[in-house]
Amino acid sequence: MKSLFLREWYSLAIMGMVVLAAVLPIDGEAAHWFLWATNVAVALLFFVHGARLSRDVVIAGLTHWRLHLFVLATTFVLFPLLGLLMLALPEHLLGAGIATGLLFLCLLPSTVQSSIAFTSIAGGNVSAAVCAASTSNILGMFITPLMAGALFHATGQTGGFSLDAVEGILLQLLAPFLLGQLVQPFIGGWLTRRKTLTQVIDRGSILMIVYGAFSDAVIAGLWTKLSIGMLATITLVDMALLGVVLCFTYYGSAWLGFNRADQITITFCGSKKSLATGMPMARAIFAPPDVGSIVLPLMIFHQVQLMVCAYLARRFAASHDERPTSISSAPGSR
Repeated sequence: MKSLFLREWYSLAIMGMVVLAAVLPIDGEAAHWFLWATNVAVALLFFVHGARLSRDVVIAGLTHWRLHLFVLATTFVLFPLLGLLMLALPEHLLGAGIATGLLFLCLLPSTVQSSIAFTSIAGGNVSAAVCAASTSNILGMFITPLMAGALFHATGQTGGFSLDAVEGILLQLLAPFLLGQLVQPFIGGWLTRRKTLTQVIDRGSILMIVYGAFSDAVIAGLWTKLSIGMLATITLVDMALLGVVLCFTYYGSAWLGFNRADQITITFCGSKKSLATGMPMARAIFAPPDVGSIVLPLMIFHQVQLMVCAYLARRFAASHDERPTSISSAPGSR
């Protein structure tokens, strides 16, 4: 029981922030200062991402261009198409905010930390995973708001493209990342050796975003609009979405002739969506009272993808009869 709690404490903490926001939402002047602190924490998170990303790893990973094209096509083509299909679900099953949230989820880039971690555990191509996940996140800072504007306008959903939203995303996410890359030669090794510090920044910033977003949503009456049936529907839709993409990435990469290590990398990098990037983007794109309901599908998807991918990584590792891949000796994608 203790080991289970230690493994799942982050998921429990996220749920705890939702409960705390329901019981004690932050409002008024305190909410203003909490939002300021949250923005600082998110900027620090992306600064750390940039400072930890070795340029040697990027150069090594970029040689696997077929792998990166596959991951990017899955992330920014297949997922959005599936998101549009989900809008065809009966309106009584999902409210407008939840439908918008499902589409928004499908427009987000891949995760960085967990994609790399699961790839490493499973014996995949770690250098390519670092490059693929990081490239997805960097491009997503531009692609996600542009696609959101186009698709939300075309489908009549809430939110979308605005210059203020793009400016907010670039200043809060891309600028700190680029600054981190500038100082990477000086502090990259120090940060890499301090995994606990980076995990605290990573997970702490997300917990702050979750609490702030759901505080706004609770004040706007979120829980009076949601039912147990709607929550169950969101969970089932998220599970189905993840299952379709996992099958596509795993079997599709095998059909295209990728080796086992690259197949594992594509499976984990192509099937995931980033909560760390999605939460601040949602705050930049949507009105504060709407953010809680819009990010709810993303939060549930995040929990589902962690549990399913952890299981898959252990299965891959158990059946892996070749030498595990490392950053310094990654196999090619032929």
